[in-house]
Amino acid sequence: MRGIKKDFFGNQVLTDINFTLGAGQVLGLCGENGAGKSTLMKILFGMDVIRETGGYSGDILINGEKVTFNTPFDALTAGIGMVHQEFSLIPGFTATENILLNREPQKKNVISEVFGQRLNTLDYKEMDRRATAAIEKMGVEIDAKMVISSMPVGHKQFTEIARELSKEQLKLLILDEPTAVLTEKEAEALLDSIRGMAARGISVIFITHRLHEILAVCDQVVVMRDGHVVRDVPTSQTSVDDITRWMVGRDVQSAVTPQEAKAEKADARIIMSIKNLWVDMPGETVRDVSLDVREGEILGIGGLAGQGKLGIPNGVMGLYEAGGTVEFDGRSIPLNSPRKCLDSALAFVSEDRREVGLLLDESLEWNVAFSAMQIQNKFLKKMFGGLIKWRDEKAIHDVTQKYIDALEIKCTSSKQNARELSGGNQQKVCLAKAFALEPKFLFVSEPTRGIDVGAKALVLDALKQFNRESGVTVVMISSELEELRQTCDRIAIISGGQVAGIRPATDPSESFGALMVSKVI
Repeated sequence: MRGIKKDFFGNQVLTDINFTLGAGQVLGLCGENGAGKSTLMKILFGMDVIRETGGYSGDILINGEKVTFNTPFDALTAGIGMVHQEFSLIPGFTATENILLNREPQKKNVISEVFGQRLNTLDYKEMDRRATAAIEKMGVEIDAKMVISSMPVGHKQFTEIARELSKEQLKLLILDEPTAVLTEKEAEALLDSIRGMAARGISVIFITHRLHEILAVCDQVVVMRDGHVVRDVPTSQTSVDDITRWMVGRDVQSAVTPQEAKAEKADARIIMSIKNLWVDMPGETVRDVSLDVREGEILGIGGLAGQGKLGIPNGVMGLYEAGGTVEFDGRSIPLNSPRKCLDSALAFVSEDRREVGLLLDESLEWNVAFSAMQIQNKFLKKMFGGLIKWRDEKAIHDVTQKYIDALEIKCTSSKQNARELSGGNQQKVCLAKAFALEPKFLFVSEPTRGIDVGAKALVLDALKQFNRESGVTVVMISSELEELRQTCDRIAIISGGQVAGIRPATDPSESFGALMVSKVI
């Protein structure tokens, strides 16, 4: 890519980007959220949004020849595949059907011989063979016959990758945050798969915020900041500290500072008591969870993928069918009723920001203020004792701007649509929406998923500040054990759909690791 420039509505997002990639090479692309990584890859893949917003300037050369991709189909024909940060799968189809979508092998029959190939039937046996071969190329086991909507999130990611590997002409694969939703074990399997692709001559552009993965698998690392390439070096000549400094333009000592000891929390009253909770959530196992949360603490919930940690907040907040009992602040909270939870001053930041967390085609102001307006009648002007209500535009703007500043959300203005933000900035909007509710109790699920190292510190510090200054009890669910240890007072490990144990966050990592595998199913 040579001299690439791109602006969105006058906002310059890419300036003079240059890099080269050899056959069978793995290139790591790093940068903070909003640095321009995804936009650059959308240009390379010929995404419609680039053409619809005025195109770009600069050249793309494949094998030394200049090419122009007007649509993703042009890129696919040239042998370029892309696995996007957000899934693009059909929920009601199986893994096999998604892997071979629009490329299904067909069988002729008597009718189609007479009336034409549109009456051919699908060759399911050959579909199974091709899908299985693509899955085997990854070196990861997933059930090719499982419907996507029933899959754990990690398996959905592998299905996306298998779809690209099933394309015979694949020469270059773009992976945009592929390990963000994977457990450490799954991520290691994916890194092995990337090494295998490179050995077969497939080039890979690997975007990730897990910088140790860049060093483990990439030949070259390109670091972007504010739409510029600031470094392009062999990975053998750099380190995680170097990449971090180049990304953020400053030294980052640690993603978060260790949570201060809070001895007084041990005597605090129980604000939420969960008894014998079960949750019917696809890909999660919650069988019999009993858990007490103390007022004013930050309780961490960790565990391996699919063992139940994500199911707990989704069940309590009524997003999936659940049973058992939940008491909050001395009162029973009915399950399977999201509105009753919200009315009781509970809030939830979902791990699924696009499907559950955001109104993608609405402004940041509407996203931040809407829930508080609907549930608590905030940000409204009233006449005749509330008979007539209308939006208080100034109050909505002020609260949105407050959180844009506090969370350093990168946007053109508070009027910008949520869809136009990078994934990490969308995550910050989800947090702002929850903070605007001013809840007594906050569930926050995978708050740093897909967020760069600089923004992680900001988000986790914001949660700690919200807990400390507003007195809000926080339950934080995360796949990152070290984040839990540095942010929380106590950590509950979920294994086999039950609480395997609860330990102070100051306990060594090994004790939590032992709990994670104690009841694994």
